Amino acid sequence: MTILGNIIKKAIELKGKLSGDDDPAGLQEKTLYNLLDKAKDTEFGRHFNFKDILKSDNIRESFAECVPVYHYNKMRSDWWLKMEQGQPDISWPGKPSYLALSSGTTSGVSKKIPVTEDMLQATRQASLEQITCLSNFNLPAEFFEKEILMLSSSTNLNEDGEYTEGDISGISTSNIPFWFRNYCRPGEEIFNIDDWDERIQKIAEQAPKWDIGALSGIPSWIELMLKKVMEYHGLSNIHEIWPNLRVYATGGVAFGPYQKSFEKLLAKPLIYIDTYFCSEGFLAFQARPETNSMKLSLDNGIYFEFVPFTEENILEDGSVKPGTKALTLEDIEEGEEYVLLISSVSGLWRYVLGDTVKLTSKERYEIDITGRTKHFLNVVGSKLSVNDMNTAIQALEEKLGVTITEFTVAAIKQGDHFIHKWYLGSEDLKDKDGARQLIDNTLRNVNHNYQTAREQALSNVVIEVVSPDVFYEWNEMKNKKGGQVKTARVMDEEQFSEWENFVRTLRVATG
Repeated sequence: MTILGNIIKKAIELKGKLSGDDDPAGLQEKTLYNLLDKAKDTEFGRHFNFKDILKSDNIRESFAECVPVYHYNKMRSDWWLKMEQGQPDISWPGKPSYLALSSGTTSGVSKKIPVTEDMLQATRQASLEQITCLSNFNLPAEFFEKEILMLSSSTNLNEDGEYTEGDISGISTSNIPFWFRNYCRPGEEIFNIDDWDERIQKIAEQAPKWDIGALSGIPSWIELMLKKVMEYHGLSNIHEIWPNLRVYATGGVAFGPYQKSFEKLLAKPLIYIDTYFCSEGFLAFQARPETNSMKLSLDNGIYFEFVPFTEENILEDGSVKPGTKALTLEDIEEGEEYVLLISSVSGLWRYVLGDTVKLTSKERYEIDITGRTKHFLNVVGSKLSVNDMNTAIQALEEKLGVTITEFTVAAIKQGDHFIHKWYLGSEDLKDKDGARQLIDNTLRNVNHNYQTAREQALSNVVIEVVSPDVFYEWNEMKNKKGGQVKTARVMDEEQFSEWENFVRTLRVATG
């Protein structure tokens, strides 16, 4: 009899019934008030007169009028460089506890994002809210006695001058609450290993000792880890060693393109729960099984604003035009795409995350991530989002019966026209022309701007197929393996040229 599991399940169900966002707009206004009040005596708060904003009749409107939109480079040059040099009270009281090194998927260069104690507490709170929502997924009591395998970056963080630095997943894992550590695998010793391959080897060796009920991590690296465990123990599926595995908490990238290859490793279906956790904070999570969309965390140290994703508001480089009006939570509409701005307990103010989101439920304030502002292919007005690309890849997998593990695409100029050149990571795709037609036709159907572009300056679609290992070796070559690392779905001309040279060199080396 699972006494402990029943107790935990009942406690979660009770907390879930007591929780609720009765007044989302009110929660967000309260969040902004608290942020401004706490930061009013910082250098940033004094510069933008937070004390006066707090006295206004409409603090959200006054805040938007007084504080400009900040992209990372401007936030760092104007404010965070002082913080990096050790000065306290710059954009948040005191000094941050850590600097999170972003994976640099878009630009190829890691950013340094402040991580404060308040943010770590907010992350723990959001994680607890997500656990509470497990009551909606009809899990058996015994599930709550099982262990969770978290595939994060190393918790062996770097001491660099004033601050401890590392990947946000490693920082968060190193701050797991004491009461949760007994449930977390692979454990402190393996968490602390820097080398990705060594860490995965240790996980494979220790796997039989654990009773894993849930997985957490980015799909591509979770899949590689599962394959390693299966290979090491000679298994045909992962349930042979972890029969109680029921849940996978995914995040970082859309899971759809990975699902087909992922499910080949299973003997029975899993519950997939999506999360929106990045270097800047834990923003949203899937709260119910009826949808894949994620519920915004509205009362947890993050204030949200939304810029309509239109040519009038967004520059070619993906940045928000100066003076662009942002909308508040109650002003956004279902089905529309927005660039997300956040102000947070880490001292981010009207900060452009670079993600585009679509509101799927105004009643519940649930969103889908549709892509990155810099990951839209729009050289000839095609306005292709990563969401569109994922749809095309999934259609390709279903209709040709193949598995596409990774992909990237770029717009290449040829004479007076452009082509879209795709690289697909697959072991079983042989029909490149069929793949080209399926991708092209799917995108024509889901995006009328793409259809128009194909009739004008976008002259062709080209497909190249490589082993999925090429993508992993590319990430390793760029010193990015495991953790929060993601393959760039869209590359600019310079990145793509480097990528193609890498592929050519690899082909020559392997014959």
